[in-house]
Amino acid sequence: MARTCIFLPPLRAVSGGLAVLAEVAAGLAGLGQDVVLVLRDPAAPPLRLPPGLPAVALDAAGLTPDDVYVVPEGWPNALAPGLAAGARCLVYCQNWAYFHNGLPDGVTWDQLPVSFLAVSDPVARYIELATGTLPSVLRPAIDPALFSPPAQKPAPSPVRVGYMPRKNKALATMIRQTTTARAARTGLALEWIAIEGLPREGVAEALRACHVFLATGFPEGCPLPPLEALACGCIVAGFAGFGGFDYMRSIGPGGHVPSVSLREVPWGGNGFYAADNDVFGATLALEAAARLWLDGGPALAAALENAAATAAAYGPQARQEALAAIWQTLVG
Repeated sequence: MARTCIFLPPLRAVSGGLAVLAEVAAGLAGLGQDVVLVLRDPAAPPLRLPPGLPAVALDAAGLTPDDVYVVPEGWPNALAPGLAAGARCLVYCQNWAYFHNGLPDGVTWDQLPVSFLAVSDPVARYIELATGTLPSVLRPAIDPALFSPPAQKPAPSPVRVGYMPRKNKALATMIRQTTTARAARTGLALEWIAIEGLPREGVAEALRACHVFLATGFPEGCPLPPLEALACGCIVAGFAGFGGFDYMRSIGPGGHVPSVSLREVPWGGNGFYAADNDVFGATLALEAAARLWLDGGPALAAALENAAATAAAYGPQARQEALAAIWQTLVG
């Protein structure tokens, strides 16, 4: 059986992208694939390696032409052993902004015998723009047993706004300052919930207590925090980071849309979105989300229904089905 060798970069902390790679490895193993984790530094492996999977050093991977060798974007040097061995090299791009990172001067992707996998439809469209080839899409998954709405949200007085300070903290601060300065005129009472330094269970608990999630991350490939917020019954406001438009759809007319065409999805508006870095627009989006909660009624019910439908499309089963289809093409 052909092996799938997945390179895990030597990061000091577990990033969202590294967690997704680990989940992909575990998912492939669950499909009966022969999976090997490839580490640049086996003496300092990333945290939370998938249990039960063999791990080898990069220089001892013994890659062959039968192997599928998966490397995340931003680490093209790690492709060298796979290219030398003639392995089927697959670059899994989880953030379009880092797609060209690490390539030597004068080298472009179309000069290398590699194929691509994208984390979202916008990322796939960016890769098509850059290389002329539209790759398959393998989306991340969220745990529906962990990220789910509460039986009842607290009364929106004040409206609780969750946000992650590590995502462009200065912009989040500006949006908070602007909404506070406008409070006497808008009449909106907001309570800010900084979600940081929490385990996944703590994040889910915090999101269930919030009404609105302010998304300030960009660039993004397929941002998970806003998706987890939707699963916990929040209305999202703010930035999509481009990649978020895989699932973000505006409530009502006038919302920002990217230049790339949006794919067809079976849900409607789940948030209020501004152009990346547009503090003015994000402030208005946040205020619109808060008013939606205060007004209640059918409009809020429809938005929450769309939020739940969005989250349901990103469950583990959907990812397993995508994995099975993509790897059937790769290895049979």
